[in-house]
Amino acid sequence: MGATRPGPDHPLHGSCLCGGVRFEVTAPFLWANHCHCSRCRKHSGTFGGTQARVPRSGFRLLAGEELITVFRPDDGRVKAFCSVCGSSLFGAEWPEGDEIGIRLGALDGDPGIRPQFHLFVASRAPWDELPDDGLPRFDDAHTDA
Repeated sequence: MGATRPGPDHPLHGSCLCGGVRFEVTAPFLWANHCHCSRCRKHSGTFGGTQARVPRSGFRLLAGEELITVFRPDDGRVKAFCSVCGSSLFGAEWPEGDEIGIRLGALDGDPGIRPQFHLFVASRAPWDELPDDGLPRFDDAHTDA
């Protein structure tokens, strides 16, 4: 891949569209995936979401905590976004989990990881044609992720 993985000496920065929320990643990502669930689809306005997980210790919010709005469904993962520009930023158990789920589109550089599998393919949109990318596909959640 050739990309430098995020670390303390080479942080990876990210932000929302308006720049009000800014953060940095200082640890390598644990894994990355494409999610095709209906919630990610509606939250993003696209096929779903592409995100990666990083340990909480490798994440630092630099600005805009007060701008982050969280949608917390009863039986699903958090959707955190900028209340000014609407950018989808974080997920999983934001902000209290041991890992931070970061939308790869919010990063300003190469995360040093590529998506490794597709989730919730059974609930993808009728127009969402999965690419022939060789990645494993799971109808629902993947328990190892």
